[in-house]
This record gives sequence, C-alpha cells and structure tokens, in this order.
Amino acid sequence: MKLYSILVLRIDDSKARVLASKFDLSSFAFFNRGSCKEFMEFSAITVAERTSAGQRQSVEIENIVGHVYRNQPGIAGAIISDKEYSEDVAFSLLHKILDEFLVKFPADVWRKADTLDYPELQGYLQKYQNPQEHDPIMKVQKELDETTEILHKTIESVLQRGEKLDSLVDRSEALSSQSKMFYKTAKKTNSCCVVM
Repeated sequence: MKLYSILVLRIDDSKARVLASKFDLSSFAFFNRGSCKEFMEFSAITVAERTSAGQRQSVEIENIVGHVYRNQPGIAGAIISDKEYSEDVAFSLLHKILDEFLVKFPADVWRKADTLDYPELQGYLQKYQNPQEHDPIMKVQKELDETTEILHKTIESVLQRGEKLDSLVDRSEALSSQSKMFYKTAKKTNSCCVVM
C-alpha cells in the first residue's frame, strides 16, 4: 500500500488549480518522477473539476487511484495512491486535511492565492503511508490474518515432525468415538475425489 500525493485545490468557474501539494515519488524511477508528478496533478485537477460540492469519488487508472473530496464550493482535496490503499482511510484523511486547511486559511485568503505554503501535508504524507495504523477494521483484519498464519504454521510444524493426523486422531482422548468416526468417514468421502 502506497500513498503518493496529497493535494488541496481551489475551483473557480469549474477550473481547478493546485493550492498546496506534497508528493512521495520514491517508488518510481528517478527519470520518471517529473512525468508521474504531472500526471498525478492532471488527474487530481480533472477529477476535482468533475466532482460536485459535498461529494467524493475515487477514480482508478491502471494501479493508481485518485480519491477526491469536494467539501464545499470552491475547495477540494485529492489523494493519489495505489489501488490497495484503503478508500476509507483516504477519505477520512481528506476530511481532516480540508477541515484543518479551512481553519488555517480563511476563504478570503485561499480564494485569492495562486499557491499556499501548507507544510503539514508532508507530515500527513509520511504518517498515513500505513493505513492499517489509522483504520481499526484494517488493524483487526491484519491481526486475524497473522493469527490464521500462525495456526497454519503450527499445524504444519506438527505434521512435519513425522506425525500423521490419522494417528493423532486415533490416540486422542479428547475426541469422542463419534467424532473419530466422523473424521474417518469424511476422509474416505473426500479421498474418492483425489486425482493422481
């Protein structure tokens, strides 16, 4: 998951202009970074111009996704990320950035400016590289995935030591005779489908 850029845009008469932006293009080849930056700005501007006030949308181009939120007439935020980046985290971050931006720069300032110095974007770009730290659902899912992986590894390690599951079932005192019979019947039923 990668977060490539965060942009704040002003929209006048359906034309968008970048007021502030920060980029992390380190994952692109050095000589391609300028072109990547231009393409990302172009994409953010285009999607922002086509997003109504109070709306948000995500547009995917190959493996890059532009998330745009236009919270009121005249101002929008955009995040460019790879397609694995969480959409929920992207829009949550955009809400936060635009709220902060509007407090820091009143409308009479950003409406007249060509560009604004908003260094906080760099901090957000670095801090939100790992969306799992900021989305509780993603964090729980990651922990579940890790637990499942550990359980699979544990079962595999037991079986790798030469023990077979059949002998473990037969020797188990914790399983009832009915459970042992169910295991053997299920194994026979499934064994008919093995292709050699």
